[in-house]
Amino acid sequence: MNPLSDYLTLSAILFGIGIAGIFINRKNIIILLMCIELLLLAVNTNFIAFSRYLNNLDGQIFVFFVLTVAAAEAAIGLAILVVLFRKKKTINVEELDSLKG
Repeated sequence: MNPLSDYLTLSAILFGIGIAGIFINRKNIIILLMCIELLLLAVNTNFIAFSRYLNNLDGQIFVFFVLTVAAAEAAIGLAILVVLFRKKKTINVEELDSLKG
């Protein structure tokens, strides 16, 4: 069995990649959504690692709620993205500065 530190290191690397992706790339909405998913994956890895380490199922149950929120966020985000692309013909964040109805 792998030690807890291996999982926490993997989670920190995933979280760092997600944060770096958000700060480095602020132009493409799809990449921003993918970076948010990486952040949520890192949090889920922590929940599962600590749940397994403490022999408690609470963390694993909480992961299902986080996955549900992540799936809803991805579906709604992509739906908004499709509508914006149909109206503006671009997904560049700099060109999507007005969100008036």
